[in-house]
Amino acid sequence: MTLTNLLVPTYSQMLKTLVSWLVKAEAQMPDKAESMLLARLAPDMFPLSTQIRFACLQAQEAVLRLRGEAFPGSFDELVNEGRNAADHPGTIATAKSRIEETLKLLGSLAPDALDGDEDRPVAHEIPNGMIFDLTAAQYARDWALPQFYFHLMTAYAILRSEGVALGKVDYIPHMFPFIRPGTMPVG
Repeated sequence: MTLTNLLVPTYSQMLKTLVSWLVKAEAQMPDKAESMLLARLAPDMFPLSTQIRFACLQAQEAVLRLRGEAFPGSFDELVNEGRNAADHPGTIATAKSRIEETLKLLGSLAPDALDGDEDRPVAHEIPNGMIFDLTAAQYARDWALPQFYFHLMTAYAILRSEGVALGKVDYIPHMFPFIRPGTMPVG
């Protein structure tokens, strides 16, 4: 298992899944879908629009950080959109566009883009000033993936709490190619 083989398919399949959740929200609740972007699980949590942007942000940040690249202006724009989403949530179309931009970045990577020295140091500073000194492998395992899934699952939970009919099958569509013939439930 390499960092590229771990992160890129995981980010890609789950971001595509996130798009499918938004499509379901639009189909099931066309008059409410846009307003769901302001919904949150708790008053002190970011709204759905931020969770979507921050899921994209986590994937982009991991790619840039593990490649040792500077964050481009578009990265800062995404950060600011996420932080200000309570006042400017955007639209479902904008959210899908941000996901597509992230998928395009992931799709442009070489098969070994994030690989190399998994023991190389990664200093990760978060906005409150704390700095984590990790290896590249530790960063991927202990920060990049958990943070991505936090925002992804918070988006899922917000959509569910707003009445969108999502279930386990909506969470794991990437697993269907692996179903043993004859074991798919009927009905």
